[in-house]
Amino acid sequence: MGLYGERTGCLHFVCADKGAAQRVLSQVKIIVRTNYSSPPKHGARIAAAILNDAGLRQQWLDELVVVCARMNEMRVALRASIEAKGVKGDWSHITTQIGMFSFTGLTVKQSEAMVKKHSVYMTKNGRVSVCGITTKNVDHVAESIKDVVNNF
Repeated sequence: MGLYGERTGCLHFVCADKGAAQRVLSQVKIIVRTNYSSPPKHGARIAAAILNDAGLRQQWLDELVVVCARMNEMRVALRASIEAKGVKGDWSHITTQIGMFSFTGLTVKQSEAMVKKHSVYMTKNGRVSVCGITTKNVDHVAESIKDVVNNF
């Protein structure tokens, strides 16, 4: 079970000089270290409430099956669209991998082009969120992959 968003936010400091910035960073690291060494209990309590109640646990398991099936369907759809468009290479890894993310095999240059040219967001190492792929955008993602494979 993953609980996301427990530690969100952003804090910016504008310092007068490099020395002040180093002192502020030193103090922030102490605060962060304490936070990660003593995580909040509410996430664990939420998980315990769900996992220790038979009805809630079954609901969670049923929903987990649906989520996993959707990700697998999107993997199959992405691979099929890529292959239908005749993109060079072997794309079988799209459907043999598991989880919320897929390593596409795209290079740094290709991945950057996916973001800048096609607004398909991924990390520079080609890791893309399978959950972000939908029936409405899968062909756009595949067409974008075809473009960057052919031109970058």
